[in-house]
Amino acid sequence: MKTFEKIYLGKGKKVTNLRIVKLTLKLEDVMSIAYEFEGTHYLTFEVAEMLKPDQFGRTHTVYYRKAIEDQPAPEPVTLKPAKKPAIDKAVAV
Repeated sequence: MKTFEKIYLGKGKKVTNLRIVKLTLKLEDVMSIAYEFEGTHYLTFEVAEMLKPDQFGRTHTVYYRKAIEDQPAPEPVTLKPAKKPAIDKAVAV
């Protein structure tokens, strides 16, 4: 089964009085996720509205999802209780 990891690329801010979000992304990060399909280059990413603006007033975040193959769960480890030290009955108290 596959799971997905979010790799964050940048953030953006909603433009006042418009239904536009202005994004700022680092070019090196964007180029690293570009891919080619049938001779055409593509870039796939997601834009999500943040729960609250950050300290710079940015309201949206940009990320892509990277598929990760799940590793089989390791075998559970059973711990044995520690043995109590033997009492030497030959020693008088």
